[in-house]
Amino acid sequence: MAVDKFPVEASHIMMFARSVADDNPIYHDAAHAADTEVGHIIAPPTFAQSSAQFDPDYFLRPKVGQDWFGSGKEPTGIRKKESSGGGGGGGGGGLHAEQHFEYHRHLKPGDVLSVTVKPGKTWEKEGKRSGKLVFSETVTEYRDQDGELVVTARGVGVRTERPVDQ
Repeated sequence: MAVDKFPVEASHIMMFARSVADDNPIYHDAAHAADTEVGHIIAPPTFAQSSAQFDPDYFLRPKVGQDWFGSGKEPTGIRKKESSGGGGGGGGGGLHAEQHFEYHRHLKPGDVLSVTVKPGKTWEKEGKRSGKLVFSETVTEYRDQDGELVVTARGVGVRTERPVDQ
């Protein structure tokens, strides 16, 4: 993912906080936020992740005119491809295992972020039921309009060598 321009807007911060059921007034009430240590409205901790909606190629974003796999079992008729089994790290399944955010400062309304993603570390571990587990880290950097690093996110995915033995 690469996003050139992700505007951080007060209304987006408020809606994001509501969507995660966080009613902390620092996310929407300017008068309350003015009396806090930071002195202004700030974004909730995982808000930066919503930058994915500014990436037209984000794989989880629905595309106009294309079937979308959605979040249920085959909601659009798209069926998961059968795996061929075997090696190469592609025969099993994968999942998002960890997510870490390092904040260099609070995000606030008026920031305009750019986002770059780069590979991080990779490592392997032998699984008991699915063969080799391949872990891969992705590092996402969020920079403000002045080029200052404001958030570093590290995600870890894991892929199994083969489907889990039953």
